[in-house]
Amino acid sequence: MLNIFKMGPSPHIRTSETVDKVMYDVIISLIPAFLMAFYIFGTRAIIVTSVAVATCMVAEYVCARALGQEPTVFDGSAILTGILFAFVIPPYINLIYVVIGSIVSIVLGKMLFGGLGQNIFNPALVGRAFVQASWPVAITTFAYDGKVGATVLGATKQGLALNGALLETGNTYIQAFLGYMGGCLGETSALAILLGGIYLIIKKQIDWKVPLITIGTVFILTALMGQDPLLHILSGGLFLGSFYMATDMVTSPYTPKGRAIFAFFLGVLISVIRVKGGYPEGTAYAILIMNGFVPLINKYIVPKKFGAVKA
Repeated sequence: MLNIFKMGPSPHIRTSETVDKVMYDVIISLIPAFLMAFYIFGTRAIIVTSVAVATCMVAEYVCARALGQEPTVFDGSAILTGILFAFVIPPYINLIYVVIGSIVSIVLGKMLFGGLGQNIFNPALVGRAFVQASWPVAITTFAYDGKVGATVLGATKQGLALNGALLETGNTYIQAFLGYMGGCLGETSALAILLGGIYLIIKKQIDWKVPLITIGTVFILTALMGQDPLLHILSGGLFLGSFYMATDMVTSPYTPKGRAIFAFFLGVLISVIRVKGGYPEGTAYAILIMNGFVPLINKYIVPKKFGAVKA
């Protein structure tokens, strides 16, 4: 009877889940998007992703040693950062920019804050933002099926006909959903990313309400702004950002209510940047901006303490 009431030190709720399991679950979920990238862009997908992953692992190892930490390059976090960085850049970008962006992702986006779990901003998007600020032409030059031109969002922003964009002929929405169009390496196929997202939801690694609210907000707001809402949600980095960056455990709010607020304003920012801003795509910058508001959301959106009553 005495054993029933025996209490040890916290934490009192334990789980078999580890950093490695979480990271490799996310990596597994990205396999459909990677296979689609390989199908669309060929061996270039393998080259860019391999360079990004290898650079991230080396950069993390060097930083950990310099900071006197035990290197954890095989826990999956550096590998995941490399994959996600590769997925948000054009497939035919110069490899030197891939290396620089990957280093920035790890050094400035992660290790500068103290390592995994302490970073404020999504590391892969920090690297992407750095490359875009430093080499804007390189990161906005897209190719598909041997042609160089504007993406679907770029053509829409410039008021060009979609038949001049990097998009396969046929039903526009179907081609965009499947991924037969130009864009960043791993973001073109909404279907592949959706499959990976469903896997993460089943494994309970992400909150399904975050991508739903983000994508739903973009759909509604772009429609109210006179745009084609279906084209907006199926093209660009919205699906990849909503399922993989906005749901990052470290850089998103702690509570369900906080995550819902985060997702709503993320959708608002993406819509405003795309329609009213200077860039045709705003997912990366919108997520980084909202990452900066996460501490504020965590401070004011807190659950009621167990057993507490209103004063």
